Amino acid sequence: MTSPDFDDHPERALLDRLETYYDAVPRHGARVEEHGPLTLFVREGRGWPFYARPARGWSGPLRATDVRKVRARQRELGVPESFEWVAETTPTLRAAAEESGLVVHEHPLMVLDPGTPAAHADGVSGSVSVRITGADDPLLPGALAVPHLAFAEPGTHVGLAGTPQLAEAIDARVADGSVERAMLRIRAGLTAVAAAVEDGSVLSAGQHQPLAGASEIVGVGTLPAARRRGLARAVTAALVADARSRGAATVFLSAGDDDVARGYARLGFRTIGTALIAEPGE
Repeated sequence: MTSPDFDDHPERALLDRLETYYDAVPRHGARVEEHGPLTLFVREGRGWPFYARPARGWSGPLRATDVRKVRARQRELGVPESFEWVAETTPTLRAAAEESGLVVHEHPLMVLDPGTPAAHADGVSGSVSVRITGADDPLLPGALAVPHLAFAEPGTHVGLAGTPQLAEAIDARVADGSVERAMLRIRAGLTAVAAAVEDGSVLSAGQHQPLAGASEIVGVGTLPAARRRGLARAVTAALVADARSRGAATVFLSAGDDDVARGYARLGFRTIGTALIAEPGE
């Protein structure tokens, strides 16, 4: 049976809606394998690998044996042993994942309610423009490359990577097919990309993925050398506005940590739960 805590959770309807979204989005780019209480999404072709998550509608307990079975299949396929889920929706998976030997990471799950006023990008220099990049926009490769540099230097402090490193990162995104895949998803209406640009160079970027009245903001990152200028806030505001223009009543995201979550809270997002990621330890 479903956890009593979840039955009584004040956000149950919203969490159910997100659960439907989480199950649907990977199906556009992955082969689906059902392993009892867990669903494994396997990337078809090149691209960022997917993960396993609770099977849609599963209401029973999960055990370490369930996790180990899927981990063995992931090793067989040569894909990362990764699991993603929401703590409040599937509370028994954490103990099962940890018993199987995985390390679980917590991320604040935040939502911008439909009635919350649209966020505004305040405090950004007039030399910076923020826009949604189309499939044929020459800045798209840079918008895809910047978050990779940002996540390589996590945190909100000013870092080392700047425009000299960006050219190399762009070449890598072109070479691995990321740009081509993004172009196809943009044309299909599955992804929107926003970029903050100064002097023809992308300094911050992110994406949202609209589907059935909801959209998740993902991959927002700023070139480490350009941090502390409000650029990620401006990109997020642009993504929110674009998501709402596409009919997304529910806009949500998973923050990297509590410090990042406080920044999103200033844009009107509120925490409704905890997104969990389990993977092997170092």
